[in-house]
Amino acid sequence: MSLKRLILYDTTLRDGSQTEGISFSLEDKVSIIRMLDELGVHYIEAGWPSNTKDRQLFDYFKKQNLFLAQLVAFGSTHRVHKTAKTDENLKRLLEAETKNITIFGKSWDLHVKDVLRVSLQENLRIIEQSVHYLASKDREVFYDAEHFFDAYKSNKDYALKTISVAADSGAKFIVLCDTNGGTLTSDLAHIINEIKLKVKVPLGIHTHNDLGLAVANSVAAVQAGCLQVQGTVNGLGERCGNADLCTIIAIAKLKLNINCISDEQLKKLTEVSRFISEVANVKHPDNLPFVGNSAFAHKGGVHIDAMMKNPKTYEHAEPELVGNTRRILVSELAGKMPLVIKARELKFDLDKKSPQAKKLLKLIQELENKGYQFEAADGSFALLLQRAFKKYKKFFQLQGFRVIIEKKQTGKLVSEATIKLKVNKILEHTTAEGDGPVNALDNALRKALKGFYPALSKMHLTDFKVRVLDAKSGTAAKVRVLIQTQDDKESWGTVGVSENIIEASWQALLDSVEYKLLKTEKARF
Repeated sequence: MSLKRLILYDTTLRDGSQTEGISFSLEDKVSIIRMLDELGVHYIEAGWPSNTKDRQLFDYFKKQNLFLAQLVAFGSTHRVHKTAKTDENLKRLLEAETKNITIFGKSWDLHVKDVLRVSLQENLRIIEQSVHYLASKDREVFYDAEHFFDAYKSNKDYALKTISVAADSGAKFIVLCDTNGGTLTSDLAHIINEIKLKVKVPLGIHTHNDLGLAVANSVAAVQAGCLQVQGTVNGLGERCGNADLCTIIAIAKLKLNINCISDEQLKKLTEVSRFISEVANVKHPDNLPFVGNSAFAHKGGVHIDAMMKNPKTYEHAEPELVGNTRRILVSELAGKMPLVIKARELKFDLDKKSPQAKKLLKLIQELENKGYQFEAADGSFALLLQRAFKKYKKFFQLQGFRVIIEKKQTGKLVSEATIKLKVNKILEHTTAEGDGPVNALDNALRKALKGFYPALSKMHLTDFKVRVLDAKSGTAAKVRVLIQTQDDKESWGTVGVSENIIEASWQALLDSVEYKLLKTEKARF
């Protein structure tokens, strides 16, 4: 089935906030709503108005305008032993003053009997009264049929009655939910094809990822005729998460030819995905389709050779369409071509057949054999090229450093680093404290250099990883340290390897600072 229209419904702020370890502040939620609005999402489920923080969010947006998106208040059907008019939850939904309200209700007879503990008929009455009451208050009601696919497989006739009564009571959309995330794609598509013949209002889909099929199920639902698709950015959500709305948007635009957002908005997809990971304070998964750092990264020599001849050989879409970039990784597996490409990017003329290229490849192989890894350390690799082409410049000379860790009687740990170095024959001797030994060393180094190189004040460490390379050696094992650093324009990685974790950290830290200084010097010319 070919669709020209698809309504995007984001539930990152509600379902996504149920992810283990994630808690969005009011300010976080405001910034996320702004980003989703710019992306072109049609509906944003902002949360439960019965929750104090979410109520403040709805109050804030009563006085603020959005470019395109409509905020949606979320809640449930009225409680057992209440009526629609006396239920506090429904009252809060109306007080949010959103045009659209989503409520969920029970479709599965198992839940009606074991959770609500009411008769099947009483549950139908609760759905009918709740939807009708909200619709009578001039609200557009989206009805989420919770656990619908399990319900349909358990008791087809009753499951159908629950959504039919919601539709007859004024629901504008019936959203079929795979709440447990346990439905196979073929079963889901078959059920939707049966349902769409029996329900008068448009259908939506809401899937969870417990089988790893949330996106596949959402796409199948859209192909089967669902006009609204719900999901979260990056697949955030309880247990194994929800359908990843970023992936769904890209598939809809690039594979199904559904113009759900504009081409320019699609180019914001990677930015939005990474922004929300940053706000959620979680690492952005490298292997996310379309928007991950590795989505268009190429490491194997055969792949890279083919890519240079025609990118379509190993890419199903152009990275620029979704705001991402192609990356050619440098490693011992990749051969000389990545070295040539990286050298050109850094304005070095390197011939693939030259002795210099062979020498450089051999050096990379030797360093990787020692534990170095350059695919995530572009800063260190740029410095390695500088040295190989005899263009490396020392910005300062280390005379020595010392790191002291002291445990106080109070139990508090204090780290202090002292560093001696020379800049233009001027000796600097500096001491600084930090949260840990590496942080103290970083603070001392930059404190010593900031008078000579003010640009260092614009960079900061964003990630610090330690990997044990030989676990059998215990505490004497060699470790690899990867540091990610960022300034106001870009981010870069650096690497260090040693049996001493401080020395490995120093190598990565030193490269990080020198790469920043190298960039700053180049910018002058």
